[in-house]
Amino acid sequence: MVTSALRIHAGPRALALLRERGLRAQDVRAVPAAAGGAKGIVLNPLDRFIFGHWLADAPQHIHLLGASIGAWRMAAACAQQAGGADAALAELADDYITQSYAHEPGRMPTAATVSRAFGEKIEQRLGQRAAELLSHPRFRLHVFTSRGRHVLARQGRVRTPAGYLGAMVANAAHRRALGMFLDRVVFADPREALPFELADFRTHHATLTATNLAPAILASCSIPFWLNAVHDIPGGPPGAYWDGGITDYHLHLNYAGMGEAAVPGWPGGPSLVIYPHFQPHIVPGWMDKPWKRRHRASPMLDNLVVLSPSPEWVARLPNAKLPDRNDFKTYGDDEARRVRDWRVAVTESQRLADEFAQAVTGGAPVHALPLP
Repeated sequence: MVTSALRIHAGPRALALLRERGLRAQDVRAVPAAAGGAKGIVLNPLDRFIFGHWLADAPQHIHLLGASIGAWRMAAACAQQAGGADAALAELADDYITQSYAHEPGRMPTAATVSRAFGEKIEQRLGQRAAELLSHPRFRLHVFTSRGRHVLARQGRVRTPAGYLGAMVANAAHRRALGMFLDRVVFADPREALPFELADFRTHHATLTATNLAPAILASCSIPFWLNAVHDIPGGPPGAYWDGGITDYHLHLNYAGMGEAAVPGWPGGPSLVIYPHFQPHIVPGWMDKPWKRRHRASPMLDNLVVLSPSPEWVARLPNAKLPDRNDFKTYGDDEARRVRDWRVAVTESQRLADEFAQAVTGGAPVHALPLP
């Protein structure tokens, strides 16, 4: 028996539309991309199909929102030259799989070492192409970062651990209380604002430019203690910036607030949000992972369509799981084995792209499940 690799879940408004007339590229107004480190590489063939083919000829403006690895994915999706999005996303997967950092045998590399190497790669792949990526005629890129406040305003040997301990305690009480320690800074496309409000959490908006694209994406990927903070990004409020997934792990945002009225670059329509994701649940912030009640769908997700791998398919991958950051510790110095297993996972995930392509071809109704 062949097990489906892809599961499609949707909010109530999107679900009704999919069951009525399927999913059309011209109905998509936004694409979020979650934090989650290595988990995101299994979405690579799906990303390549969506941006390199399915959305390539859609006429409307589409907002691309990314945190952490998701910010890198969405920036690569804006590539126009040298093979476009398809080639840039394939390159991203290879870069992520083969990443390697100098370290003493049996020990993890230092945060400074990882930040330096990671920053050089982002500058090479994205910073040097910033003008190209930010001039895409239809895609509008928005990079989500987390900026420290008070004790976390600067990185320090004592203040950073103390600050994150306080942040975890505050977040356990209430997600908004996390705002005492961190706020959200969105480096946004200057040509067009996000089509919905970010009123759920303390937020600053900064203009995304060719100068700050690379540091903003590096900051969005800077996992505390694994990488160093990026300080004082040009064009943004001063402070220490860390992984965008801390405040916006899966970007649980007010997508339903977009409405369906005609706006510049959008003729009016269903205003769907298509979300390639590694799981069906949308977790607001990284520190919300233990709090299952915060994982439930909300009315803000009514027009969201989530594309995620089925548990049965995941069980057939190496180690019966998605690749993740802990693999660096699990495999230790056996980098060749980690690279091999991660490549197998990406190769197998071509099925996600193939099944999605089949689902959206011909305008037939799409079988989808309600968001959990």
